[in-house]
Amino acid sequence: MSTQKHVRQQADTVEENALRLDESKAEQIIDALNTDLAATYVAYHQVKKHHWNVEGAEFRDLHVYLGEVAADLEEGADEIAERAQALGGVPLSGGATYEEHAPVEPEGQDVYDVRTSLHNDMEMFGDIIESLRDHIGLAEDLGDYTTSEMLRRNVETIEEHAHHFEHYLEDDTLVVETAQE
Repeated sequence: MSTQKHVRQQADTVEENALRLDESKAEQIIDALNTDLAATYVAYHQVKKHHWNVEGAEFRDLHVYLGEVAADLEEGADEIAERAQALGGVPLSGGATYEEHAPVEPEGQDVYDVRTSLHNDMEMFGDIIESLRDHIGLAEDLGDYTTSEMLRRNVETIEEHAHHFEHYLEDDTLVVETAQE
């Protein structure tokens, strides 16, 4: 724990910002951004777990792909956090804080088969997509077109990955499964 005696800005506060967005509007957008930040980091940790634990005939491709997904999530989270700070807010931080504020729940600590893992990721991404779309509308309604555009880029990336998860989960494959006894 820090031994620093002076807090520069308390969590859950909004300061005046150089972007000249009204404080009450900034509060609403920062709250939405922190929700998206939390959801993104919960998804990041779940995808990293799958990246580490993937097995099977498609191991290499999925391992590499899930690493790319995690990198995209981390990049998106960084952009979201920096925007919240630019608007005068304090971005959320810490695993427990993310899970508490996220509109999604991680699958838990157990390791699941690849299909279950990817299905869980696809479902989580669907929930994140819905939240991002709502927050794009909020930012538009409040006149924060920069945040709206940034969230559009994020939702585009998440949608692309959700679509790829869907393709991975299709039944068509070159891998022949043997009957389970």
